[in-house]
Amino acid sequence: MPPPGETMHIPLVVDQSDYRWQLLSKILNIFDLRKVKRIIARYTSLKAIPVLKITTTSMFFSTRISHVVSELMQRKELREFMGIREKEVPKESHVYAFLSKFSLNGFISMILRILNSITKRRARNTRAIIDCTDISVDVNWFRKPVKQVDLEGKDYRWGYSAKGMFIGMKMTLVLEYPSMKPLLFLLHPANRHEAKIFKEVMDELRRRRVLRLRDVLIFDRGFYAYRNYLVGMNEYKIVPLIFPRSNFRLERLDGLLSYPLSIFSSKSLKKEMKLFKDLKAKLLSLLENWKDFKPIRAVIEDVFKLAKSFGLRKLHRYTRRSVYKFVAVNVLLVGVVVAMGFREKKVLQRLAEM
Repeated sequence: MPPPGETMHIPLVVDQSDYRWQLLSKILNIFDLRKVKRIIARYTSLKAIPVLKITTTSMFFSTRISHVVSELMQRKELREFMGIREKEVPKESHVYAFLSKFSLNGFISMILRILNSITKRRARNTRAIIDCTDISVDVNWFRKPVKQVDLEGKDYRWGYSAKGMFIGMKMTLVLEYPSMKPLLFLLHPANRHEAKIFKEVMDELRRRRVLRLRDVLIFDRGFYAYRNYLVGMNEYKIVPLIFPRSNFRLERLDGLLSYPLSIFSSKSLKKEMKLFKDLKAKLLSLLENWKDFKPIRAVIEDVFKLAKSFGLRKLHRYTRRSVYKFVAVNVLLVGVVVAMGFREKKVLQRLAEM
């Protein structure tokens, strides 16, 4: 029996006939690919590979890193399955020390490069879906009431989701459609409203060169604000299909959409004016039929459920830096799964429940 307060962890007994182990095998194999090793070597030592495999396995089974390390020490078949020799099994403290010392930007860049190396490049005429989900941290606020003032100095906050109040952070995820490939992820305080992080998300998409001219980006109505339509068109030259709220008026938006002042100092004025007219016409046309896009946007909810099943339901991490790194591994897991062809709604739902 586990000590009081501890969770019982299932033994990690390899079963090659079990679909979960078959899927995990394909996921872990990516770390042994030559091109992935080159990426890892660019950012750190190849000694990081066992650490990444252990962290990925812990998230896949929603268990603790300490449990995976313990099972590796005890089970030869597990070491063979994960491709880690007995002398290469790191101590739990080494895993956490490695993850802690790795710079945040470097770690995220490495994970995104690995993901891009094993997935197809973004095709033309694809769209992007953008939405947010809650990331709860393991704070038992039923046992001891937690006020907002108690969270001063912490990286986590009280927030509200469709399921109610939670303590933690908020993750913004950008997916390519229809491939469902993760293009970008960001973390925000749980109490930040989506409409206020619109520009931050757009800036990061542009900085990472994900954004393309005339892109159609589909946003949930949480990002709704008239100014976001204007900013999306005028500053980023994209079509921001933000699902409107009940008080939205297409005629008002039509009147608000005007040429940005910067356009008149452009050396290619006619070209810029044509681009603006094209973007405006496209946006107004899509907004007239925005409900037709609800099934497309809903797919991201199934991706979020899959992500939650990979250890994101309640994280035992309490700093933005630490949560970011585990979310990065989670996004890599999701990206590898959808790259294998598991992207239909029913398939994603079954995977989330396995």
